[in-house]
Amino acid sequence: MKIYFDVCCINRPFDDQNQVRIHLEAEAILSILKNIDNGLWLFVSSDVVSMEIKKTSDPERCERLTSINNKAKNYVSVDEDILNRTKDIQAMGFTTYDAMHIACSEKAKVDVFCTTDDKIRKSAFRNKEKLSVLIQNPLIWLQKEFIK
Repeated sequence: MKIYFDVCCINRPFDDQNQVRIHLEAEAILSILKNIDNGLWLFVSSDVVSMEIKKTSDPERCERLTSINNKAKNYVSVDEDILNRTKDIQAMGFTTYDAMHIACSEKAKVDVFCTTDDKIRKSAFRNKEKLSVLIQNPLIWLQKEFIK
């Protein structure tokens, strides 16, 4: 199982856990990371994730995010193919960073692109025939994965 996280997912365990949704999503992400640590699943990251993490203003949080991102065994570098696909995905209504994440996850042929961003998921659902990757909330995906 190959999994790609956008930066909002990697941030989730460090967000304010007082909201039930945030807490549950954080627990789901930590469970997924545990399966990655145990070698059951493969974490795929990208230049885009690294660029976004470097923009984090809080040095301690940046270090924590980098530590999680370093668990990735596969890494997608942005190249001309990614940039071209990014333009196609942007035309579907995605922001530049979101489109780049999707393009990277498609190139890596991941099984799931996890995001806690509802806007990305809604846009992905509207454009699912044009995308070659499943984009899902980590909590919802994890529940479905264990129900199989």
